[in-house]
Amino acid sequence: MSSGSGSPAHARRETFSGRSAFIFAAIGSAVGLGNIWRFPYIAYSNGGGAFIIPYLVALLTAGIPMLFLFYAIGHRYRGSPPLAFRRLHPGTEVLGWWQVLVSLVITVYYAAVIAWALSYVWFSVTQAWGDDPGAFFLNQYLHVSEDFGLTLDFVPGVLTPLVLVWVAALAVLAFGVQKGIARLSMVFMPLLFLLFGALVVFALFLPGAGRGLDALFTPDWSELTTSSIWIAAYGQIFFSLSVGFGIMVTYSSYLKKKTDLTSSALVVGFSNSAFELLAGIGVFAALGFIATNTGQPVDEVAASGVGLAFIGFPTIISQAPGGVFLGVLFFASLVFAGFTSFVSLIEVVLSAVRDKLGLGRVAATLGVGIPMAVLSVVLFSPSTGLNLLDVTDAYVNSFGIVAVALAVLMTLAVLINALPVLRNHLNAVSSFRVGRGWQLMVAGVTPIILGYTLINSLQDHIRDGYEDMPGWFVGTFGWGTVVGIIVLAWLISRIPWSTRSALDAPDLDGKPVAGPVLDPAMDGKWSHETGAQS
Repeated sequence: MSSGSGSPAHARRETFSGRSAFIFAAIGSAVGLGNIWRFPYIAYSNGGGAFIIPYLVALLTAGIPMLFLFYAIGHRYRGSPPLAFRRLHPGTEVLGWWQVLVSLVITVYYAAVIAWALSYVWFSVTQAWGDDPGAFFLNQYLHVSEDFGLTLDFVPGVLTPLVLVWVAALAVLAFGVQKGIARLSMVFMPLLFLLFGALVVFALFLPGAGRGLDALFTPDWSELTTSSIWIAAYGQIFFSLSVGFGIMVTYSSYLKKKTDLTSSALVVGFSNSAFELLAGIGVFAALGFIATNTGQPVDEVAASGVGLAFIGFPTIISQAPGGVFLGVLFFASLVFAGFTSFVSLIEVVLSAVRDKLGLGRVAATLGVGIPMAVLSVVLFSPSTGLNLLDVTDAYVNSFGIVAVALAVLMTLAVLINALPVLRNHLNAVSSFRVGRGWQLMVAGVTPIILGYTLINSLQDHIRDGYEDMPGWFVGTFGWGTVVGIIVLAWLISRIPWSTRSALDAPDLDGKPVAGPVLDPAMDGKWSHETGAQS
């Protein structure tokens, strides 16, 4: 482990050892908590088996094309999102910082959820929640305050695992791209699939599992005529593939010169969706058991997010034969899935700061990671942490991620006409070639869906507010976070780059070269001076 010397932009950029290492890391980023606790309920509440049709359409017309786009940007311009976008066009650096700050905000609260899951691995053994998992989670574990705002009333049961999660993540990142991120993913991803595969097999043999699967997969074809099911499908794809976070730009910047980008994206996209389907089977088989055991309909026990993981599943664990085994498998899966995504989110921030300031890896990991960890602990380990996490997550997901993805697509497609250049780059290094159909998806279909989603969310939140939370609280930590990200992104983009940073386009070996990056006079073809193929 070395802190490195000199500027990361002038030194040869870190790389994954090969395509397989990158694929494991990319899958590790994409497969996260949302695959396990969000997809099953989204599918169930949007037509059941019929949801698979819009979901696959969304994957093919938006998810994978967006992966192609961000892989091309990162691989061609060899930088973190701010540096890669600036190399593409100086006026687009702010888009990179927007993505970085979205990742930073998500990172700070995402750590808390992983810490909860880590605690619940042990709670599954002791059945600490007793007869009332809901009261245990909210009152005895989180000590949720009825007051809104910020306090320093730290909850020891949250504080300790939260610190452990941060220490482990920063240790991994200090070892670098290959020895840290890639090795973590190459160990955790197979383990995750084994753990969750075992959970699915176990759940399928629970009494009543078939009821849950019937509820999940019985298609309601009439839903296909409503816009909501299509918006839900595209929304799930956007969030689960991490396409607006800057992660895929960052990870693809660590690829070697001759790496097949499009086939890698296909593997990552379909692997992510396969895991979501596996998660749906496991979760609803377990929900079918609890519905049968309690005499309730499946729709009354089905839930999503925190409620499913920390209230619904403990109820199942308490009543299921071999519940301890089921609980350890479930919460260990949450930890593994969440931790690899968590590491990827931090890396987006570290990579951007390293490029901007010319820092070595260990210096950036400590100098940036420790303040992020302190912020996470201060905000989300007190008794007010759950309410803050809830509103921040809702607004960053609804507006931060969707808005920056829409801004990126419209800028690249309309303002600077960069899509032909990126298409040429994809085709120069990939076996699966893309054409004007890909451009149509990226510049037409996806922006329309994102724009519609954004307008709908704006209307709903302006009209209804957010749940029963006070207006000042939502305005400060919901809307305030979203606006603050945009303003801060613009301000950071005005800061001069380190004199040691190379802002010229690098060749694919990571060495800076002189000359323009994108020459508009060449109508979307690469300048010969950049060494790229047309």
